[in-house]
Amino acid sequence: MISTVKNQVDQINIEHKSLTLIQGVNEGLKTMLQEDENVLLLGEDIGVNGGVFRATDGLQKEFGKRRVIDTPLSEAGFVGTAVGMALNGLKPVVEIQFLGFIYPAYEQIATHVTRTRSRTMGHYSLPMVIRAPYGAGVRSPEIHSDSVEALFTHMPGIKVVCPSNAYDAKGLLIAAIEDPDPVLFLEPMRLYRGKRMDVPAEKYSIELGKGTTIQTGEDVTVFAWGAMVPIAEQAANEMKEQGISCDVVDLRTLYPLDKDMIAESVQKTGRVVIVHEAHATGGVGSEITSVINDTSFLYLKAPIERVTGFDVPVPLFAIENDYLPTTERVKEAIKKVVEF
Repeated sequence: MISTVKNQVDQINIEHKSLTLIQGVNEGLKTMLQEDENVLLLGEDIGVNGGVFRATDGLQKEFGKRRVIDTPLSEAGFVGTAVGMALNGLKPVVEIQFLGFIYPAYEQIATHVTRTRSRTMGHYSLPMVIRAPYGAGVRSPEIHSDSVEALFTHMPGIKVVCPSNAYDAKGLLIAAIEDPDPVLFLEPMRLYRGKRMDVPAEKYSIELGKGTTIQTGEDVTVFAWGAMVPIAEQAANEMKEQGISCDVVDLRTLYPLDKDMIAESVQKTGRVVIVHEAHATGGVGSEITSVINDTSFLYLKAPIERVTGFDVPVPLFAIENDYLPTTERVKEAIKKVVEF
């Protein structure tokens, strides 16, 4: 009997790991490096040092310098190199140290990465992933905390993905690497070493373009992604004490949006709060509002509320918290749509 129980415990230990979000990223990369010899990693300090956040820790030692490549400090250079690799049958995964450092590579992404399939009339795809830590809340210097996902959701030809937990990080990253088209994979560094969760040790993937409902309710829908998901979830939990229940939807993929899930939830609750830390003007929240207007306008019982960052550069750490959406701001928005 004791032996049987021990075997069951051992089997559980083999099948699941308790991981942080950044460990989920590492597991996803390791899984694909093991499975597909065409997968390789490029980026500044990702090899010997394991990346600025240690997302690639141990991978160069296991897979060698030809699979995990330390590059010069040139985002335009190594993103352009990855384009050539992808066109020749490889599956490069590029790390940008911070999303704010992606601007030198913007030309490569806008003119080559996103256009290869249409430019070649479908004869060539571009299976590459660009990983980038993003967002505020970790006391980084200027430019390190930018949240400019909307710049890329405006580009047809590239998917934009953003996990909020370890399970999604591994599954979405595997799906992104296997996707025949380019994917920008945004990693909320504020959540890198936060909550742990059980993650299957074996390979699995999560379909891109599909959101998930992490809390169900009848009164208000709260949309969020990345580091704003725990903020939205906490606000929803506290509103329960006031008799208000919320659907909390983690969109996970920002382009293409899960329009069916958005419409289904809005048509159920009739009230909407959108939470993102990016600047308000031109943010992804505006596009979500457009989807709601197209699909569910007549179901709305109150105007849509947005809780966002402000239309200023992300401030330095002394006043960083004044810029970011908070649980209290989200709760006030929920009250506003309920009391309308």
